Amino acid sequence: MQPALIAYFLDKNTAAGYSEYQVPLVVNEKSGYGTGQLPDKEGQMYHIGEDDLYLIPTSEVPLTNLFRDNLLEEKDLPIACTAYTPCFRREAGSYGAHVRGLNRLHQFDKVELVNLTTSKESYNTLEKMVEHVKEILRELKLPYRILRLCGGDLGFTSALTYDFEVYSTAQERWLEISSVSNFETFQSNRMKIRYKNKEGKKELVHTLNGSSLALPRVLAGILENYQTPNGIEIPEVLKSYTGFERI
Repeated sequence: MQPALIAYFLDKNTAAGYSEYQVPLVVNEKSGYGTGQLPDKEGQMYHIGEDDLYLIPTSEVPLTNLFRDNLLEEKDLPIACTAYTPCFRREAGSYGAHVRGLNRLHQFDKVELVNLTTSKESYNTLEKMVEHVKEILRELKLPYRILRLCGGDLGFTSALTYDFEVYSTAQERWLEISSVSNFETFQSNRMKIRYKNKEGKKELVHTLNGSSLALPRVLAGILENYQTPNGIEIPEVLKSYTGFERI
């Protein structure tokens, strides 16, 4: 099921115009700072002390840093990237029944979206990313809702974030499975990712990212919502990937 979901997500993303990248799972401090994960106030990133490197918490970090110190041309924008990677988070301070099982893991798989675009197009791009994730959840036929985060709930790097949540029938609560965010120039200013506009002036790009999707909770949602007396049915859209129709 997990490889089927990964292949399905990547196929959906590349069909929507995203280029797939294979990125490193270990990054330096400069890369973590560029995307805003460092300084790590909550201690969520795994640090490799001897080499002063970090395991990635999301492929957003290496994907966006691919364009560090680049001067792009406006005609080359938008740049749309996707990648599948394992992700690593310490989940420091997490405890209790609400973080057991597939809810929170130190290592989990995720397919990510990253966009680089102009300031004029960034919010149109954000809405397109939201619609893209919605289409995936509709095809999986999972119960979901979308929350537009208020200012107090935004991460300090984000200008606007939409959270996607899937309903857990076992836990009787909503679980976040994706965040889609516009960082405007926060990351590009740290990484000096610029483009030359039509007038020849240099501007900072706007960067955006979103999960498409985080695997553990999607998998849990399928296991919970597709139960029948004869076993767990495979979502119709995944049957060509799994090669079987029921667990």
